[in-house]
Amino acid sequence: MGHEASLITQFVNNLFHTHLHDNVVMGIIAFIITFVIFILLTKKPEIIPTPAQQFYESVINIISSMLEDNIGKEGKEFLPFVTALAIYIFFSNVLGLIPGFSSATGNLNTTAALAVIVFLYYNYIGIKKHGFKYIKHFLGPIWWLAPLMLPIEIISHIARPFSLAIRLFANMFGDHSVFLVFLGLVPFIIPLPIMALGLFVCFIQTLIFVMLTIVYLAGAVAEEH
Repeated sequence: MGHEASLITQFVNNLFHTHLHDNVVMGIIAFIITFVIFILLTKKPEIIPTPAQQFYESVINIISSMLEDNIGKEGKEFLPFVTALAIYIFFSNVLGLIPGFSSATGNLNTTAALAVIVFLYYNYIGIKKHGFKYIKHFLGPIWWLAPLMLPIEIISHIARPFSLAIRLFANMFGDHSVFLVFLGLVPFIIPLPIMALGLFVCFIQTLIFVMLTIVYLAGAVAEEH
């Protein structure tokens, strides 16, 4: 955390003679982890599931249920996007709990990029599904209120990526800052209770980001009457 590069970033920069920032290096590591997990997910399932397979299937089932509960059967269409988002954010969060690493999501540039991707994606889905009629989502339920509702809805939608980015960044920055303070006080014994709490925060913040993404997708595909 802070302005000093993590040990792994210093190692990468020295190895490749580059000047990459922490969030870039950690983002790449999180991407590689996400990619490897997706490769494992696409492998033919074992007849007797391994613990890893059971874990991956549980994650898929949970996200699938969330999509179906909020969107319906067509929510399965968004399963790859939301699953990739969840895995990437979770491991980006967790990396900050490993000594020598930092959290990509502890940097506002990373969380802003993720929030913009979600913003563009759900609006693209809305336009793809409804075409020009997608504008009705911004006009309110009563036609004569449209001039008032349009600017309010536009501001509301524009505020979404800011809210997503700042919420995730602030929570992960604060969580990992507290963890590093305790780690500095007891450098040779990792404070396990604090790490457990940090892991819980990583999970909760991933869940919140994913849940809001699903809610935005549900709104984008909903039929306006």
